Amino acid sequence: MFSLVSFGGKLAKSRYLNRWLILIVDLFVSTVVTVLSLLLTYYVSNFRPEGKTSISILLASSFFSLISFFMTQTYKGIIRHSVYTETGRLAFASFLKIILLYLFITAAAVLPVRMEMLICLIDLLLTFFFLTIFRLFVVFFFRALRERVLPDFERVLIYGDNRIISDQDGLIQNGNQSWQIVGCLQWGKRSSLRIGHYKVYFIENQESLRRLVLSRNIRSILFTDVASVRSENDRIVSYCLQLHLKMLLLPAPDELQGGKVKQRNLAEVRIEDLLGREEIKINMNNIVSSLKGKSVLVTGAAGSIGSELCRQLCAFEVKDLVLFDSAETPMHNIRLELEERFPKVKIHPVVGDVRMVERMDSIFNEYRPLYVFHAAAYKHVPLMEENPCEAVYTNVYGTFNVANIAVKYGVEKFVMISTDKAVNPTNVMGASKRLAEIYVQSLSTAISKGLHEGKTRFITTRFGNVLGSNGSVIPRFKEQLMRGGPLTVTHPDIIRYFMTISEACKLVLEAGVMGNGNEIFVFDMGTPVKIADLARRMIELAGLVPDKDIKIEYTGLRPGEKLYEELLATKENTLPTFNEKIFRAKVREYEFSEISRSIKHLTELAIAVKRIETVREMKRIVPEFKSKNSVYETLDAETVDK
Repeated sequence: MFSLVSFGGKLAKSRYLNRWLILIVDLFVSTVVTVLSLLLTYYVSNFRPEGKTSISILLASSFFSLISFFMTQTYKGIIRHSVYTETGRLAFASFLKIILLYLFITAAAVLPVRMEMLICLIDLLLTFFFLTIFRLFVVFFFRALRERVLPDFERVLIYGDNRIISDQDGLIQNGNQSWQIVGCLQWGKRSSLRIGHYKVYFIENQESLRRLVLSRNIRSILFTDVASVRSENDRIVSYCLQLHLKMLLLPAPDELQGGKVKQRNLAEVRIEDLLGREEIKINMNNIVSSLKGKSVLVTGAAGSIGSELCRQLCAFEVKDLVLFDSAETPMHNIRLELEERFPKVKIHPVVGDVRMVERMDSIFNEYRPLYVFHAAAYKHVPLMEENPCEAVYTNVYGTFNVANIAVKYGVEKFVMISTDKAVNPTNVMGASKRLAEIYVQSLSTAISKGLHEGKTRFITTRFGNVLGSNGSVIPRFKEQLMRGGPLTVTHPDIIRYFMTISEACKLVLEAGVMGNGNEIFVFDMGTPVKIADLARRMIELAGLVPDKDIKIEYTGLRPGEKLYEELLATKENTLPTFNEKIFRAKVREYEFSEISRSIKHLTELAIAVKRIETVREMKRIVPEFKSKNSVYETLDAETVDK
């Protein structure tokens, strides 16, 4: 049975009026306006023309109106989004119609000249007026309709870039979820101000926001960009958490159409958005010119860093992208995603292990990559502390293997992804990454000095903890929240430096372009974050109260875990580059032939699963490797005794 309420609901949620319906209404309005112009002019002038004269003018008016509307495409605009910005287009369409109509009437010579001019002037003004009135009516009609048939939409205030919000529609929706934009939010003293058709509400403290939320029944705050979220981290964001207001984030610029929101769900503000700092700026032109049309290999392509790196590489229009990983299902997933999003890029998924010499050799021989991004590695500190031989076999020998084959096949640049834990390592994982750094750096130095045949330039990048990566603290906290807690933190004072996956990959790409070989690049990680504070903020984002709704438990430092991470970029240990966020690390150089022999011996120990001997050899090669909270601390005591 037909339901008026149901029909009204569907109409209120509809994205736009049919363009042909708008064209028909515009044509009808324009023709009726010409009728009114003729009648008014005839009445004022006391003139009685022949019937066929008026009919011919009306037919001409309809025809020229149709031409002007098609040429200016006034019927294609979404009226509820563009009532203000379309006025210029309507004015031009009205003027074009009148010019054509005037030329027709003049050529026909059926009316006195003064009467022709008067008819056209009245027609011009009334056409523009009634076309604009029609659009205003549509806007107010849909607003009134929403108030009646959509009582449960979520009312939001917008905070951020006014240029984006000035022409937004009053309703953003997807499926059954609807958000009604009530107005704009700004910080400051109360004043009377409007942006477009939105009222601006000013707040000065948490109490003024609370009163506004209650009076206007606000459910959410919509931030227009990540920068707005970060700038208000200690003010509006904090107030929203305390008032249990949902925080939403407008899609990125590439997800907007003409500055307007697509029909899609708005993302909620994530902990990553609150912790980040101003994102690294990269030289897009240099990266495009270096990578476009090239064949690129990414090891560890199915991991958190590797998969994001592949996405960004596809955006730079590489010719062939070879995905290499041993994880079958994640590899399958990233392959499907890339093939769907980037159909012009040739994607080559290859399953294998970086420790297999013949397999790696066959891949380089078949695809001949010019750039290699080496992200394959074991990364979990406690797990590698328990399995040091596997850490060496994959992180050290795997890198040794891929690097040597890259040189054999004339790769232009080899970019290795390392970690801040390689700086003065206190665990096996960090030491294994430092050993991998040492090998590629010494190999690069030997090539540059002519001591080793080849042309490959080796570049290393170091960065800290990556937000949201597989197995990292944020996904774990999310899982614990879903189970009702508690959230487990190893120590109340433990701190870490964080960056987003996107930032990490941008750093890798920038390094791959700027590096000339034999460099280790590090990133300015900003301000460290207490993990306990991170846990509390995540609980608050979930609308809960820390230590009341969800407990935080301290479990003690894990084997090999530091309380405080090393600061990567300081004046004492780095040199500046042209990018103020990227620095070149000062590190000790190793002699290639010596380090090559040491790596081979270390690998033999690892393959033989001689755990203590393997770690002891790691400490010999990397004397700054001092274990913390680990069974291997006794090996450091041996060194002291000697």
